[in-house]
Amino acid sequence: MASMYRYNPLFLMAIAAITLLDCTTNAFQNPSQLVHAASCRRPSFVTRSAAVSDYDTQIASAEEVLYRTAETKAEDPELVLSALEDLEKLMRTKRKAEPKTAAAKVLENMDGTWRLLFTTGTKKTQEKYNTRINYFPIKAIQSFKVKETPMQIENGIYIGDFSLIKFFGTFEFDLIKSKLEFDFDEIVVLGIKVPLKKGEAAKIGASSGLGSESNVKNAQKDKAAFFNWISADDKIATARGGGGGLALWTRVIEEQK
Repeated sequence: MASMYRYNPLFLMAIAAITLLDCTTNAFQNPSQLVHAASCRRPSFVTRSAAVSDYDTQIASAEEVLYRTAETKAEDPELVLSALEDLEKLMRTKRKAEPKTAAAKVLENMDGTWRLLFTTGTKKTQEKYNTRINYFPIKAIQSFKVKETPMQIENGIYIGDFSLIKFFGTFEFDLIKSKLEFDFDEIVVLGIKVPLKKGEAAKIGASSGLGSESNVKNAQKDKAAFFNWISADDKIATARGGGGGLALWTRVIEEQK
């Protein structure tokens, strides 16, 4: 039986809004900021012979590139991608060496508001455009409230200070895997609230191309959408989404959101 949301005009408006944003994203991509999947070998920040005691130094080197990226928004996309991939490997090493503290510190630092700066897109998007999409051309804001019970997540797309669409929900964080699982139960489109059933947010995202098809499949199996969280500190946050894409956020001061 068809879902009641299929015929709900506010739900349809939400899909239309995200689809419009997807078209806007594609229209404003700068060809010079597209990295083809079959690219040349990238520099690496990981030393093959590095001992476990060296990982913090190598993490700092990878993060330095990402700090510059957040500040200038002009670093070579290949260098940024290499830093993200190496940071992912190094943080995995750090979590194994420091299982009681590494992921817990990441979760603590996630608290606050973040702006999406750089993303490779999901694997499906990469295949569709034969590219890795990088510097994100529109204002996408994500907030985490880790001190609340349950922990809260908010996702929004803005034009200036005006929010076109915002999702609200809750999340859980696995301190062993550094895995964030979430679901949205409410959407606000142009100021109008629409309740969402479990998994409906995943369908909206996948229908527009901004979300991953894997999230829909997870919802059908009663599994939550997720991020494999890599890092978070006072400046930047990094993660790999359920669709396989890597992302970099920069911290936003609340009054500047």
